[in-house]
Order: sequence, then C-alpha cells, then structure tokens
Amino acid sequence: MLLENRGVKTKKEKELFLNPPDPYTLSAEDVEINNEQLKKATTRIKKAIKNKESIVVYADYDADGITAGAIMWETIHGLGGNIMPYIPHRVEEGYGLSVKGIDQVIADYHPGLIVTVDHGITAKEKVSYAKKQGIDVIVTDHHTKPKALPECTIVHTTTLCGAGVAWFVAKELLRVLKGSHLVSVQGETLTELTAIGTIADMVPLVGANRAIVKYGLEAINKTSRVGLEALIADAGLTVGALGTYEVSHMLAPRLNAMGRLEHALDALRMLCTKQKEKAMLLAQKLGLTNKERQQLTLDTLTHALDALKGVTLHRQGDTLKKLIFISHESYNQGVIGLVAGKLVEEFYRPAIVVSKGEFISKASARSVSGFNIVEAIRSCSDILVDVGGHPMAAGFTVETARLEILQERMEEIAAKQLTEEQLIRTLHIDMEIPLEAVTEDLWNALRDFEPFGFGNAEPVFMTRTVLVKDARLVGKDGKHLKLRITNHESRITIDAIAFGMGELYGKLKSDQPVDIAYTIDMNVWNGSKKLQLKVKDVQLLPQ
Repeated sequence: MLLENRGVKTKKEKELFLNPPDPYTLSAEDVEINNEQLKKATTRIKKAIKNKESIVVYADYDADGITAGAIMWETIHGLGGNIMPYIPHRVEEGYGLSVKGIDQVIADYHPGLIVTVDHGITAKEKVSYAKKQGIDVIVTDHHTKPKALPECTIVHTTTLCGAGVAWFVAKELLRVLKGSHLVSVQGETLTELTAIGTIADMVPLVGANRAIVKYGLEAINKTSRVGLEALIADAGLTVGALGTYEVSHMLAPRLNAMGRLEHALDALRMLCTKQKEKAMLLAQKLGLTNKERQQLTLDTLTHALDALKGVTLHRQGDTLKKLIFISHESYNQGVIGLVAGKLVEEFYRPAIVVSKGEFISKASARSVSGFNIVEAIRSCSDILVDVGGHPMAAGFTVETARLEILQERMEEIAAKQLTEEQLIRTLHIDMEIPLEAVTEDLWNALRDFEPFGFGNAEPVFMTRTVLVKDARLVGKDGKHLKLRITNHESRITIDAIAFGMGELYGKLKSDQPVDIAYTIDMNVWNGSKKLQLKVKDVQLLPQ
C-alpha cells in the first residue's frame, strides 16, 4: 500500500525504489539531459583545460548554487584547469548573470570560458553580451525554460537540482579525462555536495534524486571533507547521525545565510578548503550569520503579519484574498523568500513579498500545490524587468512604480485560478492501522523508504478511537504535548509527541477518545531506544 501510494507499482519500480542504484551508473537519458549537449560541454571544458584557458564557474548564492559551484570548481581544478569561482552579490548584482558581473570576471580573470551553475537558462541577453566580449558560455541549469533560450551550449534538466546538473557534467568530465577509477575515488566527495544541494533545493526525492541523496547521505556520514566536518560540528551535529532533516534544517540554512546577508563565496571556500583551521573559522562565520538571518526573518515576518492584519489579507467582505502580496522599504532582499514561505505556512495561500526600492523592487514568491507561481508571474512579463523560478517558488524584479498594478493583476489571476478547496491545507494519510501494528519491525521496514523529503514524504498512519491516558505540556512556553496513548482492547500503550499542539492541553481529559494521524519515530535518549508516535493531527471524539 505504501509503495502504491508513491506511484511504485511494478516489480522493477519496487526494486529501484527499495534499492536505488549507485547514481554513478545513471546516464544522461535517465535524468533527461541532452547527451549531445553534455558531450559538447565536456569537450569545450576539456579544450579549456588543455589550453590553460582561464575558466570561471559562475554560481548562484543559495545552498544549491554554492554546492554546484564547489562541485564544478573542485572537478575542473582537480583535472588541472585554471578555474576560479565567482558568485554575484545578491543586492549589488542580483541573481544570475549580469553585465556588471561579467565585467567583473573579465577585470579579475580574463576568462575564455564561463560555466554557469544553477542559473543561466533565462540569460539570453547576458550570454550574448559575454560572447561579444570574446567569452564562450556553457549554461548548466535546472530552472524552467523560457521561450527564448541563450545561444550557447546548454546542459539542462528540470529533473535534478542545480548541483545535480553540475555533478552530471563533473562525472562525465572525470570519466572522459581520468577513466572510471578516479570517478569512484573522487565521486564520493562530490556526491556529498550534490546531496546537500538536492535536499536544500527541495526537488522531489524520487528516481535519480532519491539515489543521489541516499548515497550522498552515506558519504556525508563518513565524510573526511574538513569544511563539511566543521559545518556539522558548528551546527552541534555528529557525523554518522545525519539525515535529510539535519541537512535541510541545520546545514543548508547556514550555507544559505551567507548569500542572504553577506557574500556566498565564504560558504564555497569553506566547502572546498583543505585547511582545518580555516574551515573552522569559516563555519563559525556561517553560524553567526545564520543567527543574524534568523532574527531578521522573525522581525520581517512580525512586521508583515502586523501589516496584513487589517488590510490586504484578512477581510474583503467575509472572505480572505486568495493571494498575499506585501511590500515594504525595510524588507531585506535576503530574507523575503523565507518570509513568503512562512506566510504560506501560516495562511496556506500563495505569497509574494517585495523588498521595495526607490525605483526598482525585488520580490520572492512561494506557492501552494496546484498554482504555478512562476507561470502566473510570467503572464505579467510586460510590466516586469525579469522573472525566474519554479512552479512553487519564484523571484522577480519590477519597477516600483508598477507594484500596485502588478498586485492587482496577480490577485486577479489567483482569484480566477484557485478554488476554495485548493486553499484548504490537507494531510495525506497513507493508511489506517491498529495500534498493535506499531512495532519495531514496522519501524525497521520503513527505513527502506528513506531518504524522506519533498516528493517522498514519511508514511503517515491513522488510528481511530484511541484513548489519551496522560497529557503534559513540554518545550519552551509549553508549545508541545507529550502524550500516552492506549487502545480499548489490548491496552497497548505508546508514547506520543505532538509538536505545536500545546493549545489542545485543556481539552484532553483523562481517557479522552481521539482519532490520531502520525508518523512512527524511534526516540533515542541516553543510549536507550523507544518507539513513539509523532502526531500530525488529532480529532477529538465525544466521551
């Protein structure tokens, strides 16, 4: 049932899902990369290495772009290439290729070749500008293709993240130039970085991405990369005990923080350095910057929620608007995407948050399932400077004078396209089971479904009419509930934790009957292990 719920039906599909192949065995066709373009890219890079041309890997400033940049730099550098990394400054240059950025790399490195990672598919004019300066460009990207493509070699797929595409080019380069031996030797350290980029960018963990993350997590958990060791230590984690949660919620935000508030190049330096002391200092810098980012996000979110209370969001007659659109001069460009995500969590509707400038404003958008935010924004291209992204997340630039009309148009599009049902948060339950079925054997069997993440959610179960024997508030400010759950018949009891459900405490009398939805967890404490339920939802029943 669990496999079928994940679209895994045939014997072959089950085998691939439960035993993902080594990602190094995957071909370009397996991930929908054009093999001819891949060969063209590796041939041009090989020529640049041989002729000692100056090469620049031009990366993005988020965790996916940083890991993609590290993969490409490390591979070409390791093959003897004269290569330097370049990451634009978020505020001064903006996302992706820019005339200012191209001029800067010319002044610094005089490249004959620029290789983009995690961007470039929408940069037709910028690629043309680079070519006029005598620079060849190879674009490696995974973002949605626009109608007009850059005129250059393009290695592209939407199946992988940016780091995944860079990794495919890297492994092909290693295969062509060094043969299979070096691929396996150097491969493991590259898979670490690819897994981080894949988890951080929230691409679905199915197919090739599932294989990359499964093998990549194994590599991370025995890493000897000093930068990664330093990052893990600074986050208070332990090598050997890292899963998708630790990467997505503790490591990736530290990498992202540099590009949000300072300059992302330090994050790339940390991943690539061979010097332990330098790695530790850079990891500490990332940690401090991430704390600053957390506070700035909280301050901006608080401001946004206060601003929304009386106006755009809450009441238009008796109904909520179907899209949140909020802008302010104080909003830092580095955190508006995070704030948009928090607003979607809070109100479950698409959100656009704008960092308002005097003449030009930058915006980030996040969406809900069923509403393609990047296409909705692109339908307003006539009044935008530029736009890019995915169906669930996008960014754009707009003239400040046009913000009001853009808001009206986006709200109109959402009103037409979104139904009220799409704006109701739903919890997908895999199946109903009795409490007796929650055993260590079941928990062990579920390990074959890892790694969990976007596109491969942890299985959610439901049990009806269980009794709450004990309930107490735990955590800071009593936000969470610790429960003891039992059933009528066998009187099996099991612990449960309900995060963020502290407000239910007063309603849970002794022997309160409830229906519960949950995932199955193994609570490890002081060396002992004990099964517990992680409660996702509770339905109170009459006593």
